[in-house]
Amino acid sequence: MKKKILTALAALAALIVLACIAMWPRAHFVPSSSAAAFAPSAANIARGDYLAKAGDCMACHTVRGGAPYAGGRMLATPFGQVAAPNITPDPTHGIGNWSADDFWNALHNGKSRDGRLLYPAFPYTHYTKVTRDDTDALFAFMRSVPAQPIANVPHALRFPYNQQFMLAGWRLLYFKPAVFEASANQSAQWNRGAYLVEGLGHCSACHSSRNQLGASDGGLSGGLIPVLGWYAPSLTSDAEAGLGGWTVPEIVSLLRTGVSPRATVFGPMAEVVQRSLQHLSGPDAEAMAVYLKALPATPSPAPAPGRAAPRGPRVERLLARGAKLYQTHCIDCHGADGKGLPPHYPPLAGNRALTMDSPVNAVRIVLNGGFAPSTAGNPRPYGMPPYAHVLGDEQVAAVVSYLRNSWGNDGAPVGAEEVNRHRAVPLD
Repeated sequence: MKKKILTALAALAALIVLACIAMWPRAHFVPSSSAAAFAPSAANIARGDYLAKAGDCMACHTVRGGAPYAGGRMLATPFGQVAAPNITPDPTHGIGNWSADDFWNALHNGKSRDGRLLYPAFPYTHYTKVTRDDTDALFAFMRSVPAQPIANVPHALRFPYNQQFMLAGWRLLYFKPAVFEASANQSAQWNRGAYLVEGLGHCSACHSSRNQLGASDGGLSGGLIPVLGWYAPSLTSDAEAGLGGWTVPEIVSLLRTGVSPRATVFGPMAEVVQRSLQHLSGPDAEAMAVYLKALPATPSPAPAPGRAAPRGPRVERLLARGAKLYQTHCIDCHGADGKGLPPHYPPLAGNRALTMDSPVNAVRIVLNGGFAPSTAGNPRPYGMPPYAHVLGDEQVAAVVSYLRNSWGNDGAPVGAEEVNRHRAVPLD
């Protein structure tokens, strides 16, 4: 009997191994169109520079105040810290000895030159859709930046997440190399926008929910950005940041300048606009706007528990206290009617950032201030000062609750405990 059980277990193990082999996301290879595609020509370097900005490569691969693309920035994740590597052409610490195929393999298949599997903090799950010609132009540009002999910092991930076998299992479940496939039913402009949003722009890296293993659902339905403590709103729901009712010029303005008559970007999105999106060409920004505007709308989520409940004396006292704080600290810019003076002072009346189920962004802006990015189209943006040193947790809860329940806004009240939790989240 024991021998039969062992035989059955061995057969089951063999079947599992065979299933894993069959399901394993094999490396996918697309050859260069020609050696000229990655040659260090002025045209290739300029194109690669543009693509590097569109992909926001410097955001991760440049430590604050450090040499461009020399790595060293520690990227916080729920599993520990991932160190962004040096990608300058230094032959020892960078990619000086890499070939164009090696570079393609990293972006498309998530594998380093030495065969190591790369952690998906490097968004190869999105970059896998980047064309080979664009990858080759990126390679030409990266080979043109000044080489920096700066050693790479090791990752600081917890066990067992620091093991390659765990990463192999994650890839088996959540990653398969792919190329962007244009939709024959859509215009060339829509397809260009889809390519940028889904590939280089890797928008769903923030604007989607993640499971316990850090895998994105791949959509744009919104989600809390792990560790950073900001909520990236849904781009498909009108209850959050759905763009179906916006005009294309309004979306383009927000992407390229950080401000528009309808909204202003703050938090992590301000950094994305400043470092990346403002550098998009007009046609590319318009293509992204067309694609985002055309996303199928998702139904608005059910109201948060207690949102529609009658206000009791405690809530009324909270809102009255918030009203007084608003008159003291906010009314000069945002007005008694909450309409503000857009784009300099964003409107609060009807502001979806205030009425989303999650109040985290509103709380963090009151605590840490709101600063739109400085861009070519808006070089001297107006900012909101931080109030963390002025207002206590109960006061912040009162004023945010007031903002969420005034001028037609309808949001659940915020408690001091929630404010305190967000106060403790580091800015970077």
